[in-house]
Amino acid sequence: MNNPKVSVIIPFYNCPYIEQALQSALSQSWQPYEIILVDDGSTIHQERITPYLPYIHYLGKSNGGTATALNHGIRQATGDYVVWLSSDDLFYHDKIRNQVLYMEQNNLLISYTNFNYINGQSQLIKQDAAAVFPDHLAYLRCFLQGNPVNGCTIMIKRELFGAIGYFDESLPFTHDYDLWFRAILNGYPPVLLNQSLTAYRKHEGMGTMKHYDAIMAEVAVTTNRYQAPLRELISSMGG
Repeated sequence: MNNPKVSVIIPFYNCPYIEQALQSALSQSWQPYEIILVDDGSTIHQERITPYLPYIHYLGKSNGGTATALNHGIRQATGDYVVWLSSDDLFYHDKIRNQVLYMEQNNLLISYTNFNYINGQSQLIKQDAAAVFPDHLAYLRCFLQGNPVNGCTIMIKRELFGAIGYFDESLPFTHDYDLWFRAILNGYPPVLLNQSLTAYRKHEGMGTMKHYDAIMAEVAVTTNRYQAPLRELISSMGG
């Protein structure tokens, strides 16, 4: 395929960092085919988007959570690949280029990358924060304990959604974890490109801090849902 087209989906809800996210998407060495910003019923900070409107597709909707925003954007996307950028995170300059070439070279339907942590002032606080596993079985076993894949580092061939479905909109916090399980169990495990291509922002307003207890409860339910088939898969691979 010559120059695959990449759609960037940015769910947005009342986020003061949105300009930095948009700028990072627009400044890519491999230009996105389209940048789709899905405003999930925001009540503040929309004015920050105004200067970028000529360069993006802006979709508005009533508030329904990240999974609904992602699915809305993905259904509108026309690129060969889809990437997800949270409105408070940043893509590094070669994010799309390096990952799309990796996907093409290895004929993958889904990949993810390493990432760095930044703070509210965009200062680096931790490099290469993703777990790296010694082998595929160790990677699969990790899913029985928690989610090793940062959703904002993924790149997905759009046709994968036709094979395994979209994000589960009934899951406010673990829609990504749930999708990775379905990808694994359908024979398309997310594959790591071990380069830090996304800056993941830790700040006081982030959902993982505000909703920690609810997230942990939902993680337990999601893990339990897929535990038996995943254990069976690991066992069949000699694990």
